[in-house]
Amino acid sequence: MQFIYSILALLWAGNLCVHAQHTLSGSVSAGQNKPLDGAHIHIGQLQVITGPDGYYEVHKVDTGQQRVIISYIGYKTLDTLLNVQGDLRLDAILKPESRQLAAVVLNDSTAAKTTARAKKLSTVTLEKYSAGSLGDALKEIPGVYALKTGSTVVKPVINGLHSSRVPVIANNVRLEDQQWGTEHAPNLDLNSAGRVSVIKGANALQYSGDAIGGLVLTEPITIPQDTLYGRTLLNFASNGRGSSISSSLHKGAEQGWAWNVSGTLKYFGDRHSPDYILSNTGNTENNFAGDIKFMGSSYDISAYYSFYDATIGIAKATHIGNVADLVRAINSGRPSVIEPFTYGIETPRQEVQHHLAKANFNKQLGESSTLAVQYAFQLNHRQEYDMRRGQYAGTPALDLTLATHSLQADWKVETGKLVLKGGVSAAIQDNTADPDTGVRPLIPNYDKYDAGAYGIASYAINDGLTAEGGLRYDFSHVDASKFYQKTRWASLSYVDAFDHFITADHSTQWLTNPKFTYHNISGSLGIRKQLGTRYELLANAGLTMRNPNPSELFSDGLHHSNGTIELGSLFITKEKAMKLSGTLVKNDGDFTFEATPYINSIKDFIYLEPTGIEYTIRGAFPVYNYRQTDALLAGLDLQAAWDISNQWQYRSGLAYLYGQDVQSDKPLIDMPPLNMTNTVRYSNAEWHSLFLELRSEAVFGQERYPHNNFYTDVTHHGVIVPELVDISTPPAGYHLLHFNSGITFSTFKNGCATIGLAIYNILNTPYRDYLNRQRSYTDDLGRNMQLQVKFIY
Repeated sequence: MQFIYSILALLWAGNLCVHAQHTLSGSVSAGQNKPLDGAHIHIGQLQVITGPDGYYEVHKVDTGQQRVIISYIGYKTLDTLLNVQGDLRLDAILKPESRQLAAVVLNDSTAAKTTARAKKLSTVTLEKYSAGSLGDALKEIPGVYALKTGSTVVKPVINGLHSSRVPVIANNVRLEDQQWGTEHAPNLDLNSAGRVSVIKGANALQYSGDAIGGLVLTEPITIPQDTLYGRTLLNFASNGRGSSISSSLHKGAEQGWAWNVSGTLKYFGDRHSPDYILSNTGNTENNFAGDIKFMGSSYDISAYYSFYDATIGIAKATHIGNVADLVRAINSGRPSVIEPFTYGIETPRQEVQHHLAKANFNKQLGESSTLAVQYAFQLNHRQEYDMRRGQYAGTPALDLTLATHSLQADWKVETGKLVLKGGVSAAIQDNTADPDTGVRPLIPNYDKYDAGAYGIASYAINDGLTAEGGLRYDFSHVDASKFYQKTRWASLSYVDAFDHFITADHSTQWLTNPKFTYHNISGSLGIRKQLGTRYELLANAGLTMRNPNPSELFSDGLHHSNGTIELGSLFITKEKAMKLSGTLVKNDGDFTFEATPYINSIKDFIYLEPTGIEYTIRGAFPVYNYRQTDALLAGLDLQAAWDISNQWQYRSGLAYLYGQDVQSDKPLIDMPPLNMTNTVRYSNAEWHSLFLELRSEAVFGQERYPHNNFYTDVTHHGVIVPELVDISTPPAGYHLLHFNSGITFSTFKNGCATIGLAIYNILNTPYRDYLNRQRSYTDDLGRNMQLQVKFIY
């Protein structure tokens, strides 16, 4: 308890300084006494527009470090940080746009606006999950769920879709990190991102034509002004008894040289549920990112490099030895392995390293057009270790190296009310499976060649109506080399159908050379209509196509970090999705809300289905097969905010999804259940920017699921009896309470420190989540107390 009292003392202590609310005022002009009428000024949730004389005032600005964004169409956006300690005046002179526009641009009412609603995570939310992952943070957005493998492998699920259907764009580069695996989290350090958003609609076509679920866009911190800015985050957590530190330094400039550098270290031991230790669930990370940029009068050139290095423990209880152990593990409700806490990470585990290097060149072609050219190289090395003995002890059972070269060029022009974008891209990818593992590789050697082109047009029909459309073509060719057991080849019905892929006979195996070529067309249409002064209506229709990934085509064996046998199929064809969505937004006043209904019809939807048990020399494991069907996904995402007073706020979110297998007329597997969040927040800007927040998270039981349970023979006291393996029934719903708080102190000139205390799962509630791949073996996380200290300098 002394630890808790010490933290509370830090939170409630003192009179180092008193924070109040202040006024920021000034003028915005283009220089030479040319005031800009209608320029936008944003400070957090506060926003105003300049008058005819370019003057503005923003009231109720909190003390401390504040991000100020000033924008006007056709001019460079000013995005800077101010240390507010009293009333301030900021006069901004905006310069004509001379570089490629940022991904998030605030336009005036007469300019064409995007018809897609991008959902962004605030800086506060990103910092809150500094010790966590991208998937954890994105759960704050209604309609975004988390697909987990245990407690540390988390990937985003958008409207029921994940993995290859949700590309992650990291600093304008599509992340290629073996994302096909359900238990492969994005190899990305959340602390290196300055902005994170989820986008859909025509703008997604610039990055990808296969974003059936949506697209996650992460962008680094940028400091345009000639400023040196630093930030350090320290996190200490009780669950896992670990800590993390992330530090970054940024040098901004309007012209000349600018640079950024950041690094993160994480060190956690075994997590625990409310009732027991989750053995072998520790993780470590060592991450780095940096870039350097030179900005001329009409061009800029930059280079960027990042390195992600993680070791992730997989709960021992998920790896069993025989069929009786498997049945007992799934049906008993308690892990078969519970050991004392340790920081050691044994087998099974994952070791992942990801390198990303890129170079950019942006050029202003005229008063209204820009050209951007980018080359990127990625190298991903994934090793998965199983419990092995003898000569292969300490040798990974899966060892994959994925190298990707990509080149793209993007062009943009703005002519009055019309905005045009276009671009081309190409990529070469090589996957190599180490032959010295002693195990037939789950994913084979393959080469992949991609090329694409897109065009997007946005037109402001009038002050309150914008129309947008886009079209994209993608070419892809896969050339693989893979061994198949002859018995497996026959059982998968490949005889005759794919015999032309066979290149050699190796006793009990066929050596094959599967080749596939795909041509895809994707498109999007949307409108954005202003309804009076407070409401907006957005509507989008999109056609998207996705090729089967290597896992869906070629998987053939034990996926060690999952403890499952996965079987792909060469019969798998590409998915074709047609999605309709609409969004009604009220964005003015004390009460705001956003409602997004959608329907997504997917032909040849690919899913992973449990089909039985297979016995290997390693033991008995569940077997999952990749299948295809026609699917219908429909849902509703809701969020609302009520500013009750200057000090009290209420936030609410709800997400519902209906997933149906149209062909067999049964529910789809692994669809997220109904969930609701409600948050009450108290803040007092005059008392060290104190805030206290209580969040309720209610996840209902999933009542709609396919029944894939099966019987297997188990020996009891020398007698073989059939035993039900309940691998399908979802766990019960659950309700969790979370607490979050923070307080800020001035520590030195132009600097401050924020101390935050968060308690997740306050009541230490036992629960299992339907979207956790290990839910059949262990409970989810118990109470976690987290202390965070942030320094800004």
